[in-house]
Amino acid sequence: MLDICFLGTGAMMPLPGRNLAAMLLRAGGRLLLVDCGEGTQVAIRQCGWSLSRIDMICLTHFHADHIGGLPGLLLTMGACGRVEPVTLVGPAGLERVVRCLRVIAPELPYELRFLELAGEGQSFAFHDMSVHAFTLEHVIPCYGYAFALSRPGRFDPDRATALGLPVTHWNALQKGESVTVNGRVFMPNQVLGPPRRGIKLAYCCDTGLTEAIVTHANDADLLVCEATNAEDEKADKAAAHGHMTFSQAAGLAKRANARELLLTHFSPSVSDPQVYMGGARAVFPNTGAAEDLMCRTLCFGEG
Repeated sequence: MLDICFLGTGAMMPLPGRNLAAMLLRAGGRLLLVDCGEGTQVAIRQCGWSLSRIDMICLTHFHADHIGGLPGLLLTMGACGRVEPVTLVGPAGLERVVRCLRVIAPELPYELRFLELAGEGQSFAFHDMSVHAFTLEHVIPCYGYAFALSRPGRFDPDRATALGLPVTHWNALQKGESVTVNGRVFMPNQVLGPPRRGIKLAYCCDTGLTEAIVTHANDADLLVCEATNAEDEKADKAAAHGHMTFSQAAGLAKRANARELLLTHFSPSVSDPQVYMGGARAVFPNTGAAEDLMCRTLCFGEG
């Protein structure tokens, strides 16, 4: 399963009850942070998850409302006992930007490692989860992220027994590992059925309309998508600043065949996103508005 907590759903400036952009993922007990706007570390405390277990921080781009909370967060992680390396992912120039921010956070008890994204897309791993970064349409280089947890086929004990495999080796094969018994190598595909549906989450924040979202959010269990401007009549204003409206995001979710859409990154002028949800739901009925400290769990389906 994949746990999600929205730490901040605001754009431009923090408001009472609404922090700036940040979302925390938990898979296999390890944490991955997406963006780090002002208020992020306070929200992590409020949701009760451990800062010291954040292994990776994926940044969409270098606007202050998405990265301004990073220096303080890094310092607090160290104060909480973090000593293992932390990987930071983001557009080209990431290491330089973080080095500048660390003028006010110069000493950390752990190593920072950097993965600078290049081109239109790049894939990497976070423990057992695969991550794909893809370019968005913003006023500066910006990336979206698709997170996927795969699920192997169902284990067939009858096939394992017929092959003469001792029960003590079954668990390793279920985990996708090969085993050797009496000099003979057995592969997982000998005892597993076809792969089952996994879990997929797509996150797109600070972007205008782009086909890349349809492609990379295809069949996602959940699409988290920016919707800075609420009203359709503000579509031109949104596009001029590399943003979208509620109904535009809903249209992308529909075309991507996503199962659910949660809107985020609301303009300060959108005091209550629920007021504007009717237009979005007319396009894509399973649309909701994310809120600060909202938590969700995506689970593997039956079968």
